[in-house]
Amino acid sequence: MVNWNIILSIAKTHLLTKIKQTAIAALGVTFGIGSYITLVCFMTGLNTMLDNLVLNQTPHIHIYNEIEPSEKQPISLYDNLKESFNVVHSIKPKLSQKKIHNGLPIIKFLEKDDAVRGALPQVKTQIFYMAGSIELAGNLTGINPLSEVELFNLGDYIVEGSAEALHNTDNSILLGIGIAKKMALKVGDRVQVSPIKGGIFPLKIVGFYQSGIADLDAVQSFSNIKTVQRILGEANNYITDINVKLYDIENALPLAQKIEQQFDLKAIDIKTANAQFETGTDIRNLITYAVSITLLIVAGFGIYNILNMLIYEKMNDIAILKAIGFSGKDVQLIFMSQAMIIGFVGGVLGLLIGYGLSSLIATVPFETEAIPTVKTYPINIQPSFFIIGFSFAMLSTFLAGYLPSKKAKKIDPVKIIRGL
Repeated sequence: MVNWNIILSIAKTHLLTKIKQTAIAALGVTFGIGSYITLVCFMTGLNTMLDNLVLNQTPHIHIYNEIEPSEKQPISLYDNLKESFNVVHSIKPKLSQKKIHNGLPIIKFLEKDDAVRGALPQVKTQIFYMAGSIELAGNLTGINPLSEVELFNLGDYIVEGSAEALHNTDNSILLGIGIAKKMALKVGDRVQVSPIKGGIFPLKIVGFYQSGIADLDAVQSFSNIKTVQRILGEANNYITDINVKLYDIENALPLAQKIEQQFDLKAIDIKTANAQFETGTDIRNLITYAVSITLLIVAGFGIYNILNMLIYEKMNDIAILKAIGFSGKDVQLIFMSQAMIIGFVGGVLGLLIGYGLSSLIATVPFETEAIPTVKTYPINIQPSFFIIGFSFAMLSTFLAGYLPSKKAKKIDPVKIIRGL
């Protein structure tokens, strides 16, 4: 039966007599785990920030009328030419309208679905922004401001003013920050907009919108949906787009396919719309975990080298232990215990250092005009990172201690004593 008190006592004595080597081995684990925790918390925090920057503004399902060419050309309807080879050039899109037919009933139908958190109507149109002699082309989107804040985090991108002001003020506009800078406008000013069909409509600026995507901020603005309908001269049931928010993003693709089949509309799910962005996120995560695991493996090799040297230095001690009755298994357990103690102490210190550095980074100011809503560097501290880090520390030290301890187990005490 193994006497753990004696084995741990001997292991402790070995570690304390070579305190410098023990400290170096423990520090290898400490810095490996600390670097892993800091790196993975920072990189996943950065990835989350970049994901939210795009995905928070993207509906899980975007429904609209697609302009596309007619599947059947007039020549294909002529029976006498069915068996002939026909070449048709410059196929024109079929006559269609941007309006979603029966848009409001479709929204009510979607909101009854248990998977749908909310469905919001929008009216999108191209306009010209006019201030004096300046004319800029852009996009104006009619929305329900308070609902957009609740479902799509619009409030996070309003750098001045508020969604409530847009909701409560007639003939108002939430102007893109890029447009405001070009036209030297401020909150409270009026900007004239002109739709493609003509006419000039003065709108009061109640706030500025900044998404962090410069090209978007230079053209995009928002107004109340009724205001945009009035500018276009359309009725209250005129809707060009429907944005759907789900409880579970995984339901987006099947529901989008169902909507297309049922209503003969174009429905794009969020994963299809952001496929390239999602690929970039996966690659960044892969690089993060690859570098982190490399740090832990390097720490494990450091422990292996130190324990290996310790066995050579402790040959006489091993011979004496075996001569007084310790078995090879007992000797192996002594050196394995040393490795596990180093891993435990180094792992705990590494977790503390990693948490401290991550918390420190989270307080460092990070101010950029492109992302006004982010004030400090993004950090994502999750318990799972600490569990993985500590588990890997114990596993790497176990493997690093196993081979040297196995060698110590096989040492012949007679040969060692004869050589003294």
